[in-house]
Amino acid sequence: MSTDPKTVQAARLLLTQLGLTPEDLMWVPTDLPTFRDYIPHVIAASGAGAKRTYGTYWAHITDTFGDKRLDEVTPSEIEALMRLLVANRRMRRNDRGGHSVAEHFLSAMRAVYARAINDNLLPPHHNPAAKLAKPRRRPTTRQGLSAAEITGLADAVTASGRDTVLDTLLFRLHLETACRRGGALALREEDIEPTTCLIQLREKNDTVRWQPASPTLIASLLAHRQHRGNGKPTPEPLLRYNNGDPINHRRYDRLWQRLGDRLPWVTARNISTHWLRHTTLTWVERHYGPSIARGYAGHAHPRSDDTTAVYTKPTIADLATALAAYTGEPHPLATTPPPESGLPAFPILTPQP
Repeated sequence: MSTDPKTVQAARLLLTQLGLTPEDLMWVPTDLPTFRDYIPHVIAASGAGAKRTYGTYWAHITDTFGDKRLDEVTPSEIEALMRLLVANRRMRRNDRGGHSVAEHFLSAMRAVYARAINDNLLPPHHNPAAKLAKPRRRPTTRQGLSAAEITGLADAVTASGRDTVLDTLLFRLHLETACRRGGALALREEDIEPTTCLIQLREKNDTVRWQPASPTLIASLLAHRQHRGNGKPTPEPLLRYNNGDPINHRRYDRLWQRLGDRLPWVTARNISTHWLRHTTLTWVERHYGPSIARGYAGHAHPRSDDTTAVYTKPTIADLATALAAYTGEPHPLATTPPPESGLPAFPILTPQP
């Protein structure tokens, strides 16, 4: 029996007025858990990065909406909690009006609903958090530092603090490789390849890559492993304090606070480790082009209509050649020798005691 087109049209109109889709009609309702019962399942199924970024917000969601079922929270209630968290945020040195708090909270809330939909606990498209617009990201204020500023930072790093050996090693590591803080903290004792002067970086989005490093940096990392670690390749953390404990994010916070006390412009401009990444990648892009800079940064190739770019991805030799020119130090994988002079006053490493 054929369906009357007018009946189909009337049904579609009714669904639209009810805010439903044909997929919603196929959803079979179940007994819905509360946020307190369900969020532990969300956390268990999330990766380490998501737990680190959204863990605090999932705790706030549990405290506020814990006894409500997943379908009982309205967009207005979500927005009210978002504004409360923004108003009560911890004021950090790089605070920019609470935009990141609002963005991360909404992402955490959306993640709960998205997983509940995938688990068939909620009908498709039932995500009240998606009805709230994320705040538009402001343009970053970070940029590459000048050679004079890098020299000033290097002098302050090597002349202050209780562990200048560690601080200088961290400074040179980030300035050379443009790695993120997470990449440095994730370094293992087995991630050093001394023959070809490479280190293995594990960074966000579960990326793993080999990055060229100068012979000077490789030698210092090996010495650090010998004096503070196991002295041999193991899966244990590489970067450690004097007492052998692995470093954490607080090491960076204290370092930049101390540098800000000695150099007022560091505090005024909210300079951080990520500025070193900007500095290195800006230099590489200016001298070797966007493709090499993208590979140096460990960025995935962008999706675009530039089909040729798929065939021109940089090799490790390309990255090593850029590094050699940047540091003014030969690298075993570089295809051309470095120029006679690299960056002015490129920071040296303090010998390991």
